[in-house]
Amino acid sequence: MSFVPTTRVIVIVMDSVGCGELPDSAVYGDEGADTLGHIADAVPLKVPTLRSLGLDRVARINDGASATIPRHGGTPRGAFGRMAEASPGKDSVTGHWELMGIVLDKPFPTFPHGFSAEIIAEFERRIGRASIGNVVASGTEIIDRLGPEHMRTGAPIVYTSADSVFQIAAHEGVVSIPELYRYCEVAFDLVGRGLGVGRVIARPFVGEPGNFSRTSNRHDYALDPFSNTVLDRLKAVGHPVVGIGKIEDLFAGRGLTKAIHTTSDDHGMDVLLQELHTTDRGLIFVNLVDFDTKYGHRNDVEGYAANLERFDARLTQLLPALRDGDLLVVTADHGNDPGTPSTDHSREHVPVLLCGAGAISGHDLGTRKSFADLGQTVATIFGIEPMAQGTTFFPAR
Repeated sequence: MSFVPTTRVIVIVMDSVGCGELPDSAVYGDEGADTLGHIADAVPLKVPTLRSLGLDRVARINDGASATIPRHGGTPRGAFGRMAEASPGKDSVTGHWELMGIVLDKPFPTFPHGFSAEIIAEFERRIGRASIGNVVASGTEIIDRLGPEHMRTGAPIVYTSADSVFQIAAHEGVVSIPELYRYCEVAFDLVGRGLGVGRVIARPFVGEPGNFSRTSNRHDYALDPFSNTVLDRLKAVGHPVVGIGKIEDLFAGRGLTKAIHTTSDDHGMDVLLQELHTTDRGLIFVNLVDFDTKYGHRNDVEGYAANLERFDARLTQLLPALRDGDLLVVTADHGNDPGTPSTDHSREHVPVLLCGAGAISGHDLGTRKSFADLGQTVATIFGIEPMAQGTTFFPAR
């Protein structure tokens, strides 16, 4: 690829939109995982804009049910490839940190049998009440199962997953949002700073037994990145760095000049379109989490497919808003295959689709060895100090 001047980079992370198992997927219990491929096997995916960007060149979306949809016949409008995760793990913090240049040498700790009795006892002592749960569970399943008891007793629901996470669920009518956040701050001090757990997550919900639903007042508490990311370096030299969605949470607020939280993927795309009018240079970094939380973790193949189609329609609106000097990157942070029995993240390759300044139409980036290639590319574009990890998509300036 040849370098052309780029003044603004827009990175959109389709949270959990993986495109096929990594070579070590069996180590994680994810052998055969293929988020996009299994969705396309079940549902004819109508995603013409993503196909035009080259998605059908890197993901198995031309087979199965989607074989009834005509393939994109022309040359992709930009560069395309897929990336492998070099870090151990398959969680959002690990994925996002690697996208911005940090490759971990060991995974965050996980707790397949729940947290120790000592940790739970200290957590309860500090918050001043008992808790329930302390099991590995799906978030929607556990509130359905333990929500009624929580409403009777006021005891918050503690649970974890295959990821390095301590999650606390509470009904908004039983535990106020500020109080739930206080519980999470206590937990973060205990298991984040204390044990190196990647995230503590507040999981508020509303409704009545048999009809509970989680709300957009989720809040993530993450560890500080272990070293400087490309976000830190861009900010240090005066470039605007805007985080949309849960970006601020995943990076513990580091490296951003502006952060905007969102309530849905559609809201995230609305905010992005607004930022294109107000942030005229630097990096705009977007996470669209509904793919993961609403559909992947719930094994909702049809819902996931519909969300991909909604995003494709929003991309169709976004592309004309790009200007000369803009580079758009569409990628993901891990998989979450709704076509498997598991409701956990899956260890997969992720697509990387580039359109705009510097992205040669039809250029095949191949299979990259690390997500950190994206962070290195951003560093190259803005002429800042190279990152320690990753190989740029572009030659040196």
